[in-house]
Formats: sequence, structure tokens, C-alpha cells
Amino acid sequence: MNKGLRGIRAVGAASAVVVLAVGLSACGGGSLEQKGGDPSASGGSGGKGSLVIGSAGFTESSVLAQLYAKVLSDAGYSTSVQTLNNRELYEPALEKGQIDVVPEYAATLAEFLNAKANGPKAKPVASSDVNATVAALTKLAEPRGLKVLSAGGAVDQNAFAVTRTFADQHHLQTLSDLGGSKAPVKLAAGDECPDRPFCEPGLKQTYGIDVTGIDPKGVGTPQSKQAVKDATDQLVLTTTTDATLDQFGLVLLQDDKKLQNADNVLPVVNAKHAGSPQIAEALDKLTKALTTADLTALDKQVDAERKKPSDVATDYLKSKGLIKS
Repeated sequence: MNKGLRGIRAVGAASAVVVLAVGLSACGGGSLEQKGGDPSASGGSGGKGSLVIGSAGFTESSVLAQLYAKVLSDAGYSTSVQTLNNRELYEPALEKGQIDVVPEYAATLAEFLNAKANGPKAKPVASSDVNATVAALTKLAEPRGLKVLSAGGAVDQNAFAVTRTFADQHHLQTLSDLGGSKAPVKLAAGDECPDRPFCEPGLKQTYGIDVTGIDPKGVGTPQSKQAVKDATDQLVLTTTTDATLDQFGLVLLQDDKKLQNADNVLPVVNAKHAGSPQIAEALDKLTKALTTADLTALDKQVDAERKKPSDVATDYLKSKGLIKS
């Protein structure tokens, strides 16, 4: 499972409610009612209390959850990781205090809470401005008993890639370059792309890109990237932390006009159970250190090199001096 296209793929809230009770007890470890989780992720003296870190189960979320757990463990908390399949499951659990901390993406969570509070047709609150987006998220989160911590430089958002050969042929580094080249492109993406402002409409309106059609092979799937490698398609929708682009000979084009919203990584916590300055301080050190390149490399170690998220997280934190050796 991956995080998916921002604003395109979402699980219906109604169906999520039906499976919520099952998901809380069945996903990734012990019962949340007992504040349990994956025992392999537990650590720390527990002198400052216990914390459950939520994970959405895709690679990047699993790695981030392990990073959070280990940093907080090093700070004196007993920690465990609990995996739930999607935001429709873990966000209500966070509100209830069944989990205490989750790694999140600023713009995506802001629009999720916006729709939850104001309906699916609510005016968007997220933008490419990270400070404004985090402010909007904070305003929506606080009434739900959630505390939004500082955002960092690591970003995982929609991105578009071409082959190195295509980029060299048309002198491309940015999406503006692609629009200016007037080269027609078929886009490998999700089947919702024609209707979403951050996909085909945005490419046409913001960049003047000649999108001749959509090949519905999914967001950043191996099939989508292979289609571009084979020149069946010329452009693929993926994410900024896609760790497999090199395998397909692909390069990202810079979103130089900031079409995409600010999906900077940040921790969100249950304010009552995990809203202390000590927790914020421990997580902020990690947030400030983590970059998009770091996140891509961590994802690659799990997806391509088949390392365990827990081991990858430990090695990274030690290399940055963020936990004791």
C-alpha cells in the first residue's frame, strides 16, 4: 500500500466506520484499548509513561512510525507501534487516545479534517504554502483534541517523472520546461486524474502541458513506470520520495510553479495524552534533521533492499546522533 495521490484516492468514511472496531484490534499487534502494539517496537525505560505510535502500514509510514518510536524511547518513554490500514481508521483512534502519535502529511490531513468538519465539497484550506497549510491544519485539529507539531523539510507529495532520455531530448528540468517544449505526452496515472486539479487539469492550466491522454495504470505503480520506460507513455504520476525511479531510468521534473500542496511531514499527537513539551522537543529534533532525500533513501532500503523498517530507522537515527548508540 502506498500513500496515494493527494486528493484523489480516499476510502469512504462510511465503510471505514463499519470496519473500525475490527481494525483497531486486528491490525499489526495488540488491542489499542490496552495501549498495546508491536512488541518488537517497544523500548525505553517507561519512566515517562507509555506511548502508542500509529502507522498506516505503507513503507514510508512504517519507517516514520519506527523513527518516532525510537526517538521517544530514547527520551524515556515506553513505545510501541500500532498499524492501521488508513487515515479513516487511525485518525479517530488518535482523537480517542487509543493511539498517541502519528506521522502525517500537512496538506493531506488538513483536507481530510476539512472535509470531515465541513463536508466533502468544502473550500480547500491547503495550499503550496507550508506555513499557511499548517496553520489551517492546526485550526481544524485543535477542536478534535489533536496537537499539530512543527513541520520539517521532508516532503512527500505528487510528482511527475519522465525518462532521462526524454528529458535530455527536450532539455527538461521543470514542468514549465515541459510545457514550453510543446511535446505531447501521454500520462500514466490513476483513472481519477482527468477530474483532479493537481493532475491533468493542473498540468494543462498551470503549465500548458499537452496531455494527449491518460493511461490508467495507477499512481507510481511499476506498471506505470514501465510504460514510460518503454515509451508507451511519456509522463508518470508518482511521489517525491519514490525510491525506484532509477530502476526505470526516470527523473522527476521540478514543480516550479508549485501546483502541488505542501505535504510536509509532521507529527500529530493526542493533546491530552501526548501534548507535553518533552514529547514535542524529542520529535522536533527528528523533524528538523529529516529531509526528502533522507526519506527517499529510507524507503529504498525497505522496498528495494528488503531491510526491516525498525533496523533502517535505528541506523538512520544513530548516524544523525539522534539516539544513543
